[in-house]
Amino acid sequence: MKSVVLTIPSFAFIVATRAALGVGVGLLASTRVPENRRRRIGAALLALGAATTVPSIMAVLRGRKRLAQGRRAASGRDTALVGATRFARKGDDAF
Repeated sequence: MKSVVLTIPSFAFIVATRAALGVGVGLLASTRVPENRRRRIGAALLALGAATTVPSIMAVLRGRKRLAQGRRAASGRDTALVGATRFARKGDDAF
């Protein structure tokens, strides 16, 4: 299983747009609502869900990238400091 780091607003956006897509498809497939109203609402929700697919994918990809950067930072290795020497600080000579 892959992990993704998402902010709460990004997660809510993804959930809401996926729900709109699902409800739109459900309305287009149902028979309980009058046909004219069902097609308009279903098509609008389906279009909304489809149009927001690309921003949702981008948010997930950013979350995967953010997670990968966090793992690198957690290892404690900074490429800018490789080979750097530590200078003595005040109080180091006591040891």
